[in-house]
Amino acid sequence: MAGYDYVIIGGGSAGCALAARLSEDPAASVCLLEAGGANKDLLVRMPAGVGNLIKSKNKHNWGFWTEPEPHVDNRRLWWPRGKGLGGSSAINGMIYMRGHPQDYDDWRQMGLTGWSWDDVLPYFRKLEGHHRGECGGLHGASGPLSISAGESDSPFHDALIDAGRQAGYPVTPDFNGASQEGFGRYDLTIADGSRWSTAAAYLRPVLGRRNLTVITAARTTRIVVERGRAVAVEFLRGKTPQRVDVAGEVLLCAGAVQSPHLLQLSGIGDPERLRAAGIATVHALPGVGENLQDHLDVIMNWSTRGLVTAFSATRGLAQLKTGLNYLLRGQGLGRQQFLESGAFVCSREGLSRPDVQIHGVLAVMREHGKVRVNQDGISLHLCQLRPESRGRIVAASGDPLADPLIYANYLASPEDRRVMRACVKIGRDVASQHALDPYRANELFPGASVRTDEEIDAWVRRSAETIYHPVGTCRMGADGDAMAVVDPQLRVRGVEGLRVVDASVMPTLVGSNTNAPTIMIAEKAADMIRGQRPQRSTEGGDSPPQRVAA
Repeated sequence: MAGYDYVIIGGGSAGCALAARLSEDPAASVCLLEAGGANKDLLVRMPAGVGNLIKSKNKHNWGFWTEPEPHVDNRRLWWPRGKGLGGSSAINGMIYMRGHPQDYDDWRQMGLTGWSWDDVLPYFRKLEGHHRGECGGLHGASGPLSISAGESDSPFHDALIDAGRQAGYPVTPDFNGASQEGFGRYDLTIADGSRWSTAAAYLRPVLGRRNLTVITAARTTRIVVERGRAVAVEFLRGKTPQRVDVAGEVLLCAGAVQSPHLLQLSGIGDPERLRAAGIATVHALPGVGENLQDHLDVIMNWSTRGLVTAFSATRGLAQLKTGLNYLLRGQGLGRQQFLESGAFVCSREGLSRPDVQIHGVLAVMREHGKVRVNQDGISLHLCQLRPESRGRIVAASGDPLADPLIYANYLASPEDRRVMRACVKIGRDVASQHALDPYRANELFPGASVRTDEEIDAWVRRSAETIYHPVGTCRMGADGDAMAVVDPQLRVRGVEGLRVVDASVMPTLVGSNTNAPTIMIAEKAADMIRGQRPQRSTEGGDSPPQRVAA
């Protein structure tokens, strides 16, 4: 195929945004390669379809598994990752969270110039079409990503927030506002009752551009590097090998699992690991696949009384009615994802920012929805935001169609085990408050038999799962950092014409859901690639935005 100025690998959260921004220049030719399909199905569009998208391997979900995890009873953990246009933004829980400002200031302290909170805030504002408006410079009102408030009228969400207040925690009106800490309502990437993935927000409005080519069902197999430069991308459509040449840059946006895997398949990585997989080394870069971080999560469940939950609202013919009402009229419970309230809290005193996140769910959730629980109830997801444990992604072989090996290495650190133990205690404390008395019945999971620290630790080991936020496997690093895969401009070290633009470049996990930060990275990368002046917090005559506190 003819050469393009930019070839983007992966039409996910970052890839769709990057394709839209780079193709704004009519003189630049852009090709986007996506292994999956268009993702226009009802289940994708309907927020209530999220449970069916996440729980199984399907055309929307790569459905990875980790290798046996030594610190969680040698279990293999389920890792959903989005497949098709929109990537994980097409199957996620639609929570819009940017992270804590200190997360980005930490990146700057690592020597990553241009990645402080003041540097990234303008790009968050640029992407946001926020229901609150500009809100004193903290939000954007005219960006492509529609960000809405939840629509649920269930009393559960207000009761959970009030229970948090009764337990001694603050209440915050905006997790992305002046203070993250406390209980409150989440912002959602939903537009008029429809999931607003990056495919919907960025890509579909610009598909008519003559300089933009989008190829779906294109499974990338290798980045071709000649004389130290990325010159082409090879991919399969069906069983037919194809190749697209690159005049400018290859932009790898395949995510925290597949971006390092594709680098390894292309001979870029640790020579010893490549040799073990039967792959010839093209460029030695030992950090590829290392530094894997993820938010580990436990789900606590309670049965309920006097409360309409997802089970009773959709049981039997009600489920069919919900689907038809949404399909024909765009109305009803199909517009909701049953997860609109939560919190950011500290597991101990003395922390500068919250290290535990809570998602309140108007349903009994077990094992990513794989286990159906036929009763009304509520759940609290509780996850540790800043784990110390580190894992890795490793190519199993040179076969580009084989899944990579995922070693998450959860709970390797004693501190991680302490925080997860604290999560259970926090969940019980909040659930016991008077505000939930009218609705909360019995604790289903972990249950009354789990009380001591040893019993809690054992329950965490046999029950904890990912909450879908892997990052860090192609991490940014300053000059002299031997394990850095990309520089602060996201250029792969030692290879010209190749950048990584997705969650894998994060050096450390942000303290929140990771979809919004991934889109921000793509917005910022677009300016870097085009050589445009970085946007500033005071650009356009705005007053300096309020500094967000802990």
